Amino acid sequence: MSFKSTLLVSALTLMPGMALAQTVTESETIIVTARPNPEDPPVVAEARERLARTPGAVSVVSNESYEARSVTGLTDLLRDVPGVLVQRRYGEESRFSIRGSGIDQSYHQRGVLFAQDGVPFADADGFSDFQKLDPLTARYIEVYRGGNALRFGGAQLGGAVNLVTPTGRSAESPNLLRAELGSFGFERVAGQFAREWGQWDGFAALTAMQGDGFREHAAQEQLRGTLNLGYSFGPDREVRLITYGADIEQEVPGTLTLAQALATPDAGAPGAIATNWQRDQSVFRTSLQARWRLNASTVFEGGVYATATDLVHPISLLIEQQIQTQGVFGRFDWTGDLGGHRADLYYGVSYRQGHNDQELGPVFFPVDGDSHQEATGLDVFAEGRYFVSDRFALVAGGSYGRATRDYTDHLNAANNASETFDWFAPRVGLIWENEGGVQFYGNITRSVEPPHYGALVQAPYPGFVPVQPQEAWTGELGTRGRVGALVWDITAYRAEIENELLSFNPGVGIPAAFFNAGQTVHQGIEFALDWEIADGWLLRQSYTYSDFFFDGDPTYGDNQIPVAPEHQYRAMLRYTNPAGWFIAPSVEWRPGDTWVDYANTLEAPGYTIWSLNAGWDFGNGVSLFVDARNLTDEAYVPEFGAITDASTIGANTAVFYPGEGRSVYGGIAYRF
Repeated sequence: MSFKSTLLVSALTLMPGMALAQTVTESETIIVTARPNPEDPPVVAEARERLARTPGAVSVVSNESYEARSVTGLTDLLRDVPGVLVQRRYGEESRFSIRGSGIDQSYHQRGVLFAQDGVPFADADGFSDFQKLDPLTARYIEVYRGGNALRFGGAQLGGAVNLVTPTGRSAESPNLLRAELGSFGFERVAGQFAREWGQWDGFAALTAMQGDGFREHAAQEQLRGTLNLGYSFGPDREVRLITYGADIEQEVPGTLTLAQALATPDAGAPGAIATNWQRDQSVFRTSLQARWRLNASTVFEGGVYATATDLVHPISLLIEQQIQTQGVFGRFDWTGDLGGHRADLYYGVSYRQGHNDQELGPVFFPVDGDSHQEATGLDVFAEGRYFVSDRFALVAGGSYGRATRDYTDHLNAANNASETFDWFAPRVGLIWENEGGVQFYGNITRSVEPPHYGALVQAPYPGFVPVQPQEAWTGELGTRGRVGALVWDITAYRAEIENELLSFNPGVGIPAAFFNAGQTVHQGIEFALDWEIADGWLLRQSYTYSDFFFDGDPTYGDNQIPVAPEHQYRAMLRYTNPAGWFIAPSVEWRPGDTWVDYANTLEAPGYTIWSLNAGWDFGNGVSLFVDARNLTDEAYVPEFGAITDASTIGANTAVFYPGEGRSVYGGIAYRF
C-alpha cells in the first residue's frame, strides 16, 4: 500500500469505542413510494416519505444498496436510477446527465445542481467536479430529476442530486473498518466513527485509495476526510458543523478513436502519455448549518458555507486554478390548514459568490493566460401544496434567479467583460394518492441555465462569446407505488428548449466550443420496477428511453442530438439466503448504436455487459463481498464526446473513452 494508505490504517487503529452494533438490514429499493419500505432504516425511510410529496420524478439511494459493491464514483452510486446517464471516463471523472442536461459536456458537469448536505459542489458559476465527493460517506442520496430541484432553489434542466452525510445518530454503525482490493492495482481502506454524547453527536470518516486504472496512464491516489459534529437543543433544534478535505492525484489517459478504443481499450492516448497529463487538486469544504423548529407548524433550515480548491491540471495546456466559493442559504417549511383544507409550503433563499484565479501555460500549444473570474448566484424560491381533498393536492411554485459574471484578463484588458442574467421559473403541478399509497402526478416547469465561464470565455474570441441562457419548458406525468410484490416508478416527460448550450459550430465566423442551438426537444420515458419474486428473490430493472433532437435547425434539421443512447436497460436478479449470503448477477444493455456527431454520420456500437456481485454477512459484524464486472471481457465504448461532423475530411474523431475490461474487486467490512 502507499504511504497514505499505511497512515490511514494506523489512524484507524486508534479509533475509540467498542460498542456492539446490530447486523445491518439490507434495503436496496431506490424507488420513492408513498409507503416507505419497511426494511429501510428510519433515516432513509423518512427521506423517502419526504420526497414522495414531490409532484415529480424523485429517488432515494440508500447506503445499504451499494455497500456490498466496490463504488468509486457516481457511476457506481446511481447506476440503477432511471433517467440518469452516468458513465465513467477515467477514475472518478464521469459523464453525468439527467434528461440530457449538459449532454455535450465533454468534461465534468453542468445542468444539475450537485450538492452535499444542501451545499453545492459547483463553483459559483454552476460548473461541477465529481472528484470532490467521497462515495463511502453518504448515508443516502436524494435525486430530483428534471424540474424537481426547487427545494434547493435550482432551476436547471436536469434537477438536483444531494448527498446526505451521516451524523452520530444516523450512521449505520458506531464503528466501521473497510478494506478492498481489486484489478488494476486497486486498493482502498476506510474507517468511520459515530458517537452520541448527551446533546452532542459526531461522525468522522477517513478514506484512502490508490489504483493503476484499467488504461495506461490512468493511475490515481486519494486521501479524504469528513467530520460532522452536531449539538442538539431539543427535538428539531440543532446546529451542525460539517467539514471535508481531500487530496487527489489523477493521471489523465486521454481519448482514442473508435477503432483504437475497440482494438486496444487499455491504451492511453499517445499525447497524454508523452506530456504526462494530470488532474491534481486539494479540496476543502466547510458549512455551519442549523435546523430549528420555530413552532408546531414551521421549521427553519439554513446555513453558511465555504469551499476552496487548488488545481494543477496539465493537459494540452497547463491549467492552474485557485477557486474559492462562499454561500448562504435558508428555507422555511410550514404545514397547516387553509380554509379548512390541509396545506404545506416551503420558501427560502440561496446566495453564492466566488472567484477563480486561473493561469494557463504552454504544453502542446504556445498559450499563456492569467485571468480572474468572479461569479454570483441568487435564487429566491417557494412551492406550496393545497389539498383539495384528502387524496388530491394542487401544487404551485417558482424561483427568481440572478447570476453575474465578471471577467478580468490580466494580460489583455480588451478581453475584460461582465454580464448579468435574470429570470423567473414558475412551476405548477398536481399529485393524487390512493389509500394504498399509489401516486399519480404531473407538473409543468420552466428551467433556466445561465452560461458558465467555459461557454463565455473562448479564445481567440475577445471578451465574452455572445451565448444566451438556456431555457426550457418541461412537462411530465408519472406514477409510483407498491402493490404486493411490485414496486414501480414510471415517468414520461417532454422538454422544449430554446438556446440549448451545445458544442457546435454556428457557421457565423465565431470559433465557439459552446454556442446556442435554436429549438431542441428532449423527451423520454424513465421506468423502474422491483419485483420480489419469492422469499429472498428480488428482480430489479431500470429502463431509460431518450429522444433528444433538433427542431428545424438550419444546419442539422431534425437530427438526433448525440451522446445519449436511445435505449438503456439494467437488470439485477438477487438471491439472499437466510444464512446471510447473497448472489446477484446483473446486465447492462444498450441494444442500439448511439450517435457521436451532430450530423449523424458516426455511431458508437451498442453492447451487453454481464457482471456478478456476491457477499456474505457472518452476523458478527464481519461481511465480505466480491464484485466481478464485464465477465465476458467485451470491448465497448460507453462514453465519448460530441463531434460536429465526423464525415468532414480531417475531423478529429479521437473522442472515445473505452469501457473497463474484465475485473474483480473484493472487500471486507467490520462493523462494531
